[in-house]
Amino acid sequence: MSNKARFILSLSHLFLGVLLLSPFVGKIYSALVVVFGILIIIRKKNENNEAILFSAYLVGAEVLFRMSGGMVFHELPKYSVLIFLAIGLYVEKKSHHISVSYVIYILLLLIGIAFTDIPFNESIRKAIAFNLSGPVLLGLSAIYFYKRNLSLSMLFKLLFFMGLPILSMLSLLYFKTPDIEKIRFGGVANFAASGGYGPNQVATILGMGVFIFSVYLFLKKRFILSFFIDILFFSYLIYRGLLTFSRGGMITAFVAISIFSIFFILSRKDKVNLILKYSGIVFLFVLAIGTYTSIVTNGMLLNRYTNKNASGIVKDDVSAGRLEIAATDLDGFFENPFFGLGVGGSKFYRLDMLDKYAASHNEVSRLVSEHGLIGIFILILLISVPLNHIYQQPYFAIAFLGSFLVFWFLTINHSAMRIAFPAFIYGLSVCNIYLDEEDSLHRE
Repeated sequence: MSNKARFILSLSHLFLGVLLLSPFVGKIYSALVVVFGILIIIRKKNENNEAILFSAYLVGAEVLFRMSGGMVFHELPKYSVLIFLAIGLYVEKKSHHISVSYVIYILLLLIGIAFTDIPFNESIRKAIAFNLSGPVLLGLSAIYFYKRNLSLSMLFKLLFFMGLPILSMLSLLYFKTPDIEKIRFGGVANFAASGGYGPNQVATILGMGVFIFSVYLFLKKRFILSFFIDILFFSYLIYRGLLTFSRGGMITAFVAISIFSIFFILSRKDKVNLILKYSGIVFLFVLAIGTYTSIVTNGMLLNRYTNKNASGIVKDDVSAGRLEIAATDLDGFFENPFFGLGVGGSKFYRLDMLDKYAASHNEVSRLVSEHGLIGIFILILLISVPLNHIYQQPYFAIAFLGSFLVFWFLTINHSAMRIAFPAFIYGLSVCNIYLDEEDSLHRE
């Protein structure tokens, strides 16, 4: 893709963020993406991985559409990505290895449906869909990507398509958020600074945007037009992510960037110079932007990341209530260790135990609680298969695959699988990445 094309697409998506201030525009646009995606994937027979590109775009756009009220129904992106990948597998002419492990994984998930036991006035269909749509999408994503060969240039194209709607999110946040001086920051995640939507999900996607731009900068590629413009947006992404006061998304991004940096450096011959260069650059950026954001928020950012309340007193619970929820999930497991509470059962079990109607933010504890020993086996499978795959790859591939796996695992521990992002990014961790003629990166 030419620099001119990337610039035009980037500029148009910044403008799209302004248009999405109207929910009507968002509904029309999201529907068009889905319809054209299906038609193009079928027409092209998925010859150039169109299913991946449309899926990546919707994964990057999901929170954008939700915060703008621009979806026909709430779970549209999850189901659309599932349809894109399923159609892509069906229509493509090239043969593809189907992993038995992930077929078994999906079948094991479905066993939990038989043990679903929720109050009669609740919708069983909604409970099952809410809790299994993300995990089932993960299974299909893993089946689609398992040992699929993707060139490095194709991977950069995928990251570019995922990053475009994140630019729209930046634009939407700029116009939808009140003046920073008028926002009252404290020791909790801030909805006002997140465009009025869930800070956890907004920070997760902004964190992915930070990662995408950092990868482009590391490999000396241009996302928009020039190095300085990319640096500007990279900095603004970090700033907006920090302003959400949702720690999970930004910490996950920085851990993933660290993993990428380590293995990228190991893949190069000039290791020592790169270690000094990149560690220095990252340190200065984090220090400068973090300091500025802390000043803008009257020191509240520092309090937030050091687990203090607005008065500067250290809070007892670093997890913002998540540990208590996870503890009840474990209680549910110990009461029903073999088959668990059934799909959707943990939320109602928690209502009985704590008189608190809250879904789990931790997919690990939810799996154990609702699926019992089968859930533990599922977790072992989900972790061991990609780790074994990644172990066999060269360093330059591990830089990407390891980062994707870290993104999945840390995200599901603070945000469960409410959005399609962790399911899709997990699938990417089991693909094969190779260098083609367009790639300048070299291995040892």
